[in-house]
Amino acid sequence: MRANLRDDLKTALKARDRVAITALRSALAAIENAEAVAVDPPPSGAPKNDEHFAGSTAGLGAADVERRLLTEADLLSIVEKEVRERSVAAREYERLGRDDHAERLRAEAEALSRYLKPTV
Repeated sequence: MRANLRDDLKTALKARDRVAITALRSALAAIENAEAVAVDPPPSGAPKNDEHFAGSTAGLGAADVERRLLTEADLLSIVEKEVRERSVAAREYERLGRDDHAERLRAEAEALSRYLKPTV
């Protein structure tokens, strides 16, 4: 799915399809965020990591950490959430009389919902 999102983003960029570009970038960013590994804060009273102390992390690659591997089900869940959030926000904008924003969000939700349908 990720490859499809990236390929479709390239296509949308070439076509200057702002709605698809926004929706696809948002979905890809949500996926990237979900892959990030949570960083535990240092225990209270622990010395602050600094380049002047032994054992400190600094320099190229010092913060490299393996990213989480997401399953297709995880990716599907993330895209579903993106569609759901846009749909809810569109209803709220419509309630407030901001039909222009509501329509844009509905179009973004529609652009992403095609990834939720099974391919034949």
